[in-house]
Parts: sequence; structure tokens; C-alpha cells
Amino acid sequence: MQQKIIILDFGSQTTQLIGRRVRELDTFCEILPYNKYPVGNDDDVIGVILSGSPYSVHDPEAFKVDLSQFAGRIPVLGICYGAQFISHTLGGRVEKADSREYGRANLQTVDTTNPLFKGFDQHSQVWMSHGDTITAIPDGFHCIASTKDVKYAAYAKSYEPKANSQGVFAVQFHPEVYHTLQGKQLLKNFVVDICGSRQEWSAASFVESTVATLRFQLGNDRVILGLSGGVDSSVAAVLLNKAIGSHLTCIFVDHGMLRKNEFQQVMDDYKVLGLNVIGVDASEKFFADLAGVTEPEQKRKIIGRDFVEVFNAEAKKITDAKWLAQGTIYPDRIESLNITGKVIKSHHNVGGLPKEMHLQLCEPLKWLFKDEVRRVGRQLQMPEHLITRHPFPGPGLAVRILGDITREKVRILQDADDIYIRGLREYVDTDGETLYNKVWQAGAILLSTVRSVGVMGDERTYENPVALRAVTSTDAMTADWAHLPYDFLAKVSNEIINKVRGVNRVCYDISSKPPATIEWE
Repeated sequence: MQQKIIILDFGSQTTQLIGRRVRELDTFCEILPYNKYPVGNDDDVIGVILSGSPYSVHDPEAFKVDLSQFAGRIPVLGICYGAQFISHTLGGRVEKADSREYGRANLQTVDTTNPLFKGFDQHSQVWMSHGDTITAIPDGFHCIASTKDVKYAAYAKSYEPKANSQGVFAVQFHPEVYHTLQGKQLLKNFVVDICGSRQEWSAASFVESTVATLRFQLGNDRVILGLSGGVDSSVAAVLLNKAIGSHLTCIFVDHGMLRKNEFQQVMDDYKVLGLNVIGVDASEKFFADLAGVTEPEQKRKIIGRDFVEVFNAEAKKITDAKWLAQGTIYPDRIESLNITGKVIKSHHNVGGLPKEMHLQLCEPLKWLFKDEVRRVGRQLQMPEHLITRHPFPGPGLAVRILGDITREKVRILQDADDIYIRGLREYVDTDGETLYNKVWQAGAILLSTVRSVGVMGDERTYENPVALRAVTSTDAMTADWAHLPYDFLAKVSNEIINKVRGVNRVCYDISSKPPATIEWE
């Protein structure tokens, strides 16, 4: 039986981060909507975490859960809204704070005898983010941490051996964010010490169990996998190849808006990996259908539609196929449907299959976060340059060109982007790490709807600016602009302007997400 922590999602932006922190403790976890606790099917659940929420517990539409389903039987940790919900539900009091408590705070009194705070410093920094505050805790609970402004920064009802009752713990701060300096220690105390995790979840165990499961599930059936050249689909392909070998056929569609020379480079990589890959150059169709289209969402829809048409046409040639494999990872599935069931963001590899294909769906990475996918890739001994590839949008450079798409614009952007990405790979920072490996995602954007005046030689030019974008992130839910060295930016800017015909100005995007997005379109 595989142990797991259930994280009930009340809509917090950092719920995925809680999950990643638990996985970092070599413990499997599952993020579920607040109202989907697996009642009657929780023998493998060793603990429950209640996330934060954008709501106040007093809001009429606030999300609620029946705590009696698990509280007292399984250790529970409430975070922020989760802590306030426990207090509010069990007879405590939650009131509007005099001022919103947001940002860094220091714990002033900490009960280090409580197992949740084992190893904690007395004045440890934490991160607060709430408009309400707990002014009274339920009977039977006791305060275990305070700050200058928050009396009940943490409270608990400890384990009672004679009553065979498990503890309930609650913190009004966010241990999952890096601003809470000992947050990882707190989560380790809860997951490992209090819940009793055996810490058996690892890349090696995942590969072993998944390969065995795939062999049993797929048998001798033929499987088709759509490759993108990215980390997720590549790792999924190698994992499936290890399980079923020649019964896997991969299809790699080139829509003409990949990075410079990327199609051939990726095909060469897949050949080295021993994968059976069909490469399809469908660029003529994509450019024809995109001609004159400027609206970003329409561009995405056309590319998505055309990709499905091209992929299906190739897939139908494999008449004995019974499965369609995808590189869907856990954040894809969490993002695609929020806890109210409304679509937040459409993903190219999440959704219904064409009914006429009559294929079953196989998603071998569906429980993994991006960093776990990379660890699995290393476990499978894949080349490091494939594992560390930055995320790249499904529509490719089409969403990095403002305005309509032409081959000439793609050529300009490919050349500029190639100089930028090569520069990131070659520049070694003062700590010995390349800039490419220090950022989450990077790329160039062609501002083709803007013309910029410049001077080259003795001539006046009127050409396009290029914006460079690089962000740091852990999961792309939030991102900060990367503080790249000035000498690097100066060198790249100079090289792009001198070598890329059609560009006379280079800018650097210093917007964070939120409010900006990582991609411009």
C-alpha cells in the first residue's frame, strides 16, 4: 500500500507548492478539490492538509468541508484559510483584521515541545497573507506560536493515545513558500514525524512501479505518442519505450514555428534514444491557415486545430493502435479544471480524444510535477540537455510574434532567439552555473506591430524591436523576471542587432507574473 498525504484545495495560488514540498520529502501526495475527500477509501491516507483560499470563512460562497470525515482519525494541518476554517467550524472565532496581514513576520513565542515546531528557532521568519485573523481558538486547543501582531499564529490539539485520536494542527502563515525560512522543517515535522511517512516515493521507485504497470496495462498493444521535443513528452516516450519497446510509435509534428534548427536536432536526439519516431513537416499548412491572423487566441486555436488534424492523419496510418499516450503532468490536470469546475487554462495535451480514433488514453507522468519529471529523466539516463530544456509553448514562436505570422517574421525571431538562447547556455555565472540552467524559461519576442527608428552605419533604419524575456519560477504558476547580468544583456543585444537582418533595437522585459504572464500572447 502506497502511503499518501491528501491536500484539500480551497483555491489557494500556492496549493501546488504545498504538493511539491510534500513530494520533496519523498512522500506521495494528491491534490483534491476541497469537497472531494475520498470517504470510505482512505486506508492509505496518512495525513490531510487544508490549503489557503481567496475567500474569508465569513463569505457566503466560502468553500467548506466536513471535518468529521478525517479530523481525529488522521493528522490534520490547516494552512492560512485552513487554520481559520478549523477554528471557525469547531467553535473558535475568526474576525476581520484591523489591517491586512501580508508579508514577512517573525515568530516571537514558539512551543518547540510541540512536534510541529521541533527544531524551530524562537524568532523564525514566516510569511503571512490574510485579511481575517483568529481571535479565539476552539476548546481543547492551545496556542503553539505567536507573532507581534498575531496571537494565534499557530495552534494545535495534540495526539491523545488513550482516545486513539490523531492531532489537529493549524498555522496562519504559509510554510510552503520560501519566505517562511523554516517552512520545510515544519512540513517535514508534520509529514514524517507526525503522519509517519516512510519516505518511499522516489524517481527510482516511480520508474520501477510505472514500467511494471505499463507492461501489465498495455501488454502487446500498439501505442501512439505525440512528441513535442519538450521534457514531458520526451520522458514519457523513454519510459514507454523501456516498458513496451517497438510497440511504441511516436509522431513529431513540425508546424514551422519551432526554434532555429530544432526539428532536426530533436529528431537526432530521439534517434540516439532509440525511439521509433515519425517526423512530419506540416509547416506549409500552418503558415497558410495563419495568414493574416493577428488575434492571439485565434492563432492558438488554429494551431491547435491544425495540429490535431495532422497528428490524426498520421495516427490513422497505424491501423492497429489501441492507445494514445501523452506527456500530461500533474500541474496540467490541476490547472485545467479549478475547484469550481470551470476551465482556467486549456492545455494542448489535456482533453477529449477524437472519437473516431477509438483510442484509450495513457498518461504515465500524470502524477508528477515538472521537477520530478526531470528526476525521472535522469533516472532513465537521458541526455542532460534534453532534461534541462526550458518549457516551450505548444504554438511555438507564433505566440512570440505580435501580429500576423509570416515565414520572414519567423526567420527573424528564430535568428534572434538562437543568439539569445546560445548566449544563456554559454555564459557561466560567478557561481559556476550557466544562465540557462538558472532560469525557468527564456525566449525572444518579435514586436512586429512596432517599428523603431535606428541608425546603422550612416543610414537611418526603420525596423522591428525584439524583447528578451527570462523568468525564474518553480512551477510557472508565479514567476519573477530573471536579473541577468548587464554585460550579458549588452553582448546579446549587440550581437542580435549586428547579425539579425530586420532588428534594430533590443529591450528586456522586467515584468513578473502576476500581473504579467510569461508569454506575451
